[in-house]
Amino acid sequence: MNLLKLNVHIHPNHHGHRLHYHGHRRLQLKVRPQSRLLVLTSREQNLKLSPSFATPLYSFTKYAKVNAATTFSIGKNEEEETEDFEEYLAEDGEVYQKTLRLVECAMFAAISTLAFLLSNSLAIEKYFACFFALPIVLSTMRWGIAAGRKTMVATTVLLFVLSGPVKAITYLLLHGLLGVAMGTFWRLKTSWGASVFLCSIVRAIGALGNVVIASYLIGENILALITINVHALVTFILSSMGIIAVPSMNFIYFIFGFLLLLNCGFFAFLLHLLYAVFFTRLGMKASLRLPKWLEAAI
Repeated sequence: MNLLKLNVHIHPNHHGHRLHYHGHRRLQLKVRPQSRLLVLTSREQNLKLSPSFATPLYSFTKYAKVNAATTFSIGKNEEEETEDFEEYLAEDGEVYQKTLRLVECAMFAAISTLAFLLSNSLAIEKYFACFFALPIVLSTMRWGIAAGRKTMVATTVLLFVLSGPVKAITYLLLHGLLGVAMGTFWRLKTSWGASVFLCSIVRAIGALGNVVIASYLIGENILALITINVHALVTFILSSMGIIAVPSMNFIYFIFGFLLLLNCGFFAFLLHLLYAVFFTRLGMKASLRLPKWLEAAI
């Protein structure tokens, strides 16, 4: 219980009325928070206050109640805002996770761009080509398919700004689409054989697109030159075996497509093998669907 002591010196009001009291009185105002009522007590006797004195006292009581309620409400709101702010920045919060995903995707894109530019500048692209799709696959496995697509787009845009459209398109067709496809199939836990086959098709389509774009840029039909050389090679092999025959162009196209798929299939299988070992070392083996022979070997 809060105890409020007031020394009241009562003077005549403007109407000339005077309170009847005996000597100097000390009033005790007891404020009860439970009932929020103001109780007046006197040590010697009860005083009957005039209306002119009761009005300010009522105003004081009303102000005290409003002030207490306002203070309590402000304190409660501050506590709620503090709790909301802590939840807002929690490690398992939605905002924190979105920020972390954005930062990691940006870092993966920067690493891919730097590795591709250095490999092209130093003419060692053939030795490090198997690692260009790794940041996209890693981003897809960690944050989802949309994050992998964003990493691919960010890398392509960076290459377009830094080195021009030719290298950006080359990276997109040969490595970007393959990384997104591989990360998507692994994220969906597709079987190993289906993933290798589909990634081989994606790689082959990207390689054909890159050849078409290069043919347009240099003004020469590279596909025609390739098929002509394949036709000459098949004719030489048949003649060396004693078979006098001229293969048709449809047969040549079939051989060209088969060799292209075979090359892309070996490349996709190599990427699956390397990335499986890499993700296992990172502790992400549970999110992979590995064949039994590879799982036993790892």
